[in-house]
Amino acid sequence: MKTSRIQRQELCTEPAAEDAADLAQLLSLVAHGDHQAFEMVYGVLAAPVYGMVLRVLRDPAQSAEVTQEVLLEVWLTAYRYDKAKGRPAAWALTIAHRRAIDRVRSETAWNRYEQEAAVDRSNHEHGSLDEVGDCVADLIEQQQMRDCLDSLSKLQRESVTLAYFGGYSYPQVAALLGVPLGTVKARIRDGLIRLRECLT
Repeated sequence: MKTSRIQRQELCTEPAAEDAADLAQLLSLVAHGDHQAFEMVYGVLAAPVYGMVLRVLRDPAQSAEVTQEVLLEVWLTAYRYDKAKGRPAAWALTIAHRRAIDRVRSETAWNRYEQEAAVDRSNHEHGSLDEVGDCVADLIEQQQMRDCLDSLSKLQRESVTLAYFGGYSYPQVAALLGVPLGTVKARIRDGLIRLRECLT
């Protein structure tokens, strides 16, 4: 089984203070759809985000999956970052921590719901409606992401999926699809723009 790009990266802490200004500038560019700036943000944040998520989930495969979700959220919501409220890496790690906790909560709620339903399906008072609601909300969010991915062209969808859910680098995606690197970058840029429009 292929080890994802994130899993191969060294787990590290939040980037140094002197990098914060550069990262804030990059996020500003990302907020305006600059795909090259996002690649740089991805390179800076992938390892610390993965480290944060792994500390919560303790599962490398799930942590890699959630990390991809976090970085996609950074792309989609970069316009929300306010440098007056803190450093950019702290903002991203807050998103990472929230998503990791949400994953734990939704899995716990779903497991509890299934166990209680198996014991007595007729008793609707079992379990916590709030926890089951969290699980349902998570499933709806996942379905929305799938629907938005389905709205992309086939070429855009396969490029985005390989790069941001498969963990392949852009050159690897180009090699896998047998197309020039510039073509892959254009497909991914256009696909991410359409994803952001669909999800927001």
